This record gives sequence, structure tokens and C-alpha cells, in this order.
Amino acid sequence: MSGGEFDFIERFFRPLAGEGARGLRDDAAVLALAEGRELVLSTDTLVEAVHFLPGDPAETVSQKLLRVSLSDCAAMGAVPRGYLLNVSRPSGFDDQWFASFSMGLAQDQAQYGVTLLGGDTTGTRGPLVLSLTILGEVEKGAAIGRIGARCGDAVWVTGTIGDAALGLQALLDNLPDPDGFLAGRYRLPRPRVGFPLARFASAAMDISDGLVQDAGHIASENGLCLEIEAQAVPRSPQALAAGERWQSLCLTGGDDYELLFTASPDCEVRIMEAAAETGIPVTRIGTVREGRGVVVRDPSGKAMTLDRKGWQHF
Repeated sequence: MSGGEFDFIERFFRPLAGEGARGLRDDAAVLALAEGRELVLSTDTLVEAVHFLPGDPAETVSQKLLRVSLSDCAAMGAVPRGYLLNVSRPSGFDDQWFASFSMGLAQDQAQYGVTLLGGDTTGTRGPLVLSLTILGEVEKGAAIGRIGARCGDAVWVTGTIGDAALGLQALLDNLPDPDGFLAGRYRLPRPRVGFPLARFASAAMDISDGLVQDAGHIASENGLCLEIEAQAVPRSPQALAAGERWQSLCLTGGDDYELLFTASPDCEVRIMEAAAETGIPVTRIGTVREGRGVVVRDPSGKAMTLDRKGWQHF
């Protein structure tokens, strides 16, 4: 490590700065919003050995950090504009690691149309800690939240569920992953930016702590029950090849970063049209009922008993 904090910023992060960042030379950014638009903000933190493995490639660490926040934007129907980045850097991470880290961010900035607006850097004697705050915008009053689900609504998810949780097991040598697909899904989420939830969703969130646990958040916020059909939950060919003994982990494991949303049954045509327009697959997995909590039913209709509900931070 050499050159101090400002040299560190100059080499690795100033090239990522965009409009409003003021060249990262001031203590704050300035972002203009058009009339009738609202600002959406969300923040996420990744900690070494908690949210990513110490040996993970630097570029996938930075991309995961950005993408989990982009997923929060997508879940509210917001368009991402830029982000703030905080880095607590231990001495064991050299300049080459951060060169790869910033390269990964540059690639994702180009893919998702966002730029760095500012942030903070500091040294630490602990693990590497990375925090990112995403700034997005949405039409005034149009942000989708967890509240709004109604009895009789259908429950939908994008993509496939459980790949990331299985990918972590593969990286820990607990599961074969011959083509590396599952490990890739753990390291690199696919935020569903651009999926037009505002056209049909009554409530929505992204799946970060496990399908069952996050479905429970929507159930709790609305005082209703989300009934999920286990066999309807979409799994990738690689997840299915792992075998049925991993089904419970697919239902409860974290890091999917797919969208979970509810919508009136009358919206099915619009939802499938949105899937076709965006190339993002969607699957109906259940129904909102009277009651409380989440019920997962097996093919016979019996409520399944799950050992865990999802990831717990504390």
C-alpha cells in the first residue's frame, strides 16, 4: 500500500466518477432530479468471510456489491442513477487487488448505466468491509413496496431460486459443480433492473435472505399468508441435478437477488408480456391467502416442515 488515501482514490476510483460526482474532489455529490420524480436510496454492506469468500476474485466482489444494491432498486421499480462507495481497507489487500476491484465496477457501470458519485475510504485492522449506497429515481408515488398485497393475489418470482445457496456449498466443496454455474450465481447476482413492476405488482421485494423468509416479510407487512407450491418454485437444471435433498436449501438459502412480487390474477397476461419484452423469466409460485406467515406445500398439498426459514444476520 502506497501513496495514501487520496492517491488510492485517484488511481482506482476517480476513473469511475460520473456526472454529479464533482470529480470526487468535494465532500458531497450533487444530483439533479426532474420534476415529478422521487429519489430512491438503499445501502448494502459486504464483509469478507461473511458475504464473500476470502479467495473470491476481486472483480466479482465489486460486482456483487453493486448488483445487490441494483436489485433493491429493481424491486421498487426504480431506475438506478449512481452510487456511493465506502471501503475499509486492511493492509493485506494490495493495489493489484483493487485494480481488479475497480475494473469489475467499470464493467458493471457500463452494463447498468450507473457511475460512482462519491464515498469514503479508511484503513482497518479487521476484515475488508465494503458498503455501497445506490441512488435511483422513480415517478412520484410509483415506488413499489412490501405493503399492498391483497388476498387472492398471485405470488411470482423471476429467474430461478436456490442457485446461489448451492453455489456457496459448491465453493465449500460440499456439492459438485462441474460447469461452475452454481458458483457463478453465488458470486454474481443478476439484478432484474428494467423489469416493469409498476405495471402490475401490488407488493414486491428482492430475495436476499431466502425465498421463504423474504416471503414472510411480505406476509407480515400485509397481515396475510403467502402460500407457496414447492414444485412450482423454478430451479435451474444444475440445481435439479443436485438432487431433491437440496430442495429445502433452495427454498431457504440466501443470495438469489431475484424479484418476489404479488399481483392480481388479472395481470397474468401483462406479466408474461413483460417477461417477453425484457427476456427475464417469471414463474407463478403461489397465492396470497387469509391467515399469517408462509406455508410451503408439497405436491400432495401437505404443508412442508423446513429446518430453517432463511439467512439470519444476528
